[in-house]
Order: sequence, then structure tokens, then C-alpha cells
Amino acid sequence: MKRDKIIYYVATGLLSLLMLFSAGMYFVNNAEISKMYEAFGYPTYIIYPYGIAKILGLVAIWFLRDTFLKEWAYAGFFFAFILAFFAHVMISDGQQTGAIVAMILLVTSYIYNKKINA
Repeated sequence: MKRDKIIYYVATGLLSLLMLFSAGMYFVNNAEISKMYEAFGYPTYIIYPYGIAKILGLVAIWFLRDTFLKEWAYAGFFFAFILAFFAHVMISDGQQTGAIVAMILLVTSYIYNKKINA
């Protein structure tokens, strides 16, 4: 049980750092993120709401105990990482590694969250 908690907290902590860095870039370096979104063909007006959604997802994962909203936060991150991976693949910019790492951390966090709360 102790090993499971350590794995959960390490994976969730690293995922949180990655998401906080990403959300922070959305607010601090908006011009660069806007260029990237335009290359993807995405509208740039979703940058700020998406940054806020990432932060709210982290709040749900860390502070809600086995609730409907926590499951939706995990699902939202799952779909975001899948879409990010394919967006980077489609424009061939070679930046899909971050999405793969995030997906591995997310799946590990989810599995071990289920184990320690079972």
C-alpha cells in the first residue's frame, strides 16, 4: 500500500508540474502559444479558458475524493493529451513527446488512485 501511494503521488505530482507549466505558458507567453494554435488551426480565443480548465482539472484531481468531477478531470486530461499528440503529429513539428509523457503520467496516476482508494 505504501508503494502504491508513493507511485500515485510521484506520478500525480509530475503531471501537476507539467500541467502548471503548460497553463502558465498560456498566460505568460500568450503570443507564442497563439502562433502554435494558429499552426494547429485552432482558434486562439480558447487559450485562456483552456489554461483555466487545466488548473481546475488539477484541483479536482488533488482535492476531490472519488467523485464524479474527479473522473471527468481525468477524462478531460486524457482527451486533451490524445488530441495534443495527434495535433503535433499532423503538423510534423516533433513536439508530441510531451503529450506521450503526460499520458503515461496520467494513466499511472489514475490507476494508482483507484488502487489506493479501493
